[in-house]
Amino acid sequence: MKLVTFDLPTGERHIGAMLPGEQTLVDFTASSAAPAMRNMLALIDGGAAALDQAREWLDKPGVTHDLAAVRLTAPLPEPRQMRDFLCFEKHFRQARAHMHLFGALAAERDPAKVEIPPIWYEEPIYYKCNRFSVVGTGTDIVKPSYCQMLDYELEFAAILGKGGKNIRKQDAAQHIFGYLIFNDVSARDQQMREMGGTLGPTKGKDFDTGNVLGPWLVTADEVGNPYDLTMVARVNGEEWSRGNSGEMHHRFEDVLVHASRDETLHAGEFFGSGTVGSGCGLELGRFLKHGDVVELEVQKLGLLKNRVIFQD
Repeated sequence: MKLVTFDLPTGERHIGAMLPGEQTLVDFTASSAAPAMRNMLALIDGGAAALDQAREWLDKPGVTHDLAAVRLTAPLPEPRQMRDFLCFEKHFRQARAHMHLFGALAAERDPAKVEIPPIWYEEPIYYKCNRFSVVGTGTDIVKPSYCQMLDYELEFAAILGKGGKNIRKQDAAQHIFGYLIFNDVSARDQQMREMGGTLGPTKGKDFDTGNVLGPWLVTADEVGNPYDLTMVARVNGEEWSRGNSGEMHHRFEDVLVHASRDETLHAGEFFGSGTVGSGCGLELGRFLKHGDVVELEVQKLGLLKNRVIFQD
């Protein structure tokens, strides 16, 4: 299923799922008084029984809406927790090769010669995002006032369907509810400045409209193999980035094993893949400008589209 959260013209927020053709959606909240249909976290918490009920409404639609008549929000407007990982080696190398853009190097380096810290290969590295600065497709991305180099990041993410502690790798896939596209918007100049202090990122990532999720949350059974998905980014219709999810060095199973070591994870948590190789402007030596329209498209997961606004 392609699950959505959306606002009606009256301002009410409901959940539902897209019908084939992706122009009409079924309204679960209006179709059922069940508590599991109140919002996306409730649906996830409802487990298999709630998903079965949702599939019944999808097979025999009750209340439906034209997509054009509602406003999609982020499918999961407030994840219970957000962790974003650095799982693509090509991105790591190419991003470090462009440190000359911030005065850290005299000139661009050959990515093949960039030294990667051994810890990166030993375990998946991550930071925790601001789960309250989440927006969806169609919402403007507003550049923070302290940023001059605004960047997109082409990622996708897994959403947990059930929690756990000390999860075994062979069991990890069973904990994943579904997947969605993630634009990890970055204030690059601020990020590079603050990480010189050996902590972070902080304000390089944490600002309103900085975490873009959507357009829908696709259940794991519909995605199938998540490690063979074509990933593309376009700016104003021009392709800037192309990669494949199969290039992940650390996969979501590895990520869940690591994150759950002596720590309880919960249903509704978000785990980002990190940026696919060549999946951001930093790697290309170019950044976003006012009025740009950014489209991130991931095979089976849809298309996430947002306009960039500079207010200063």
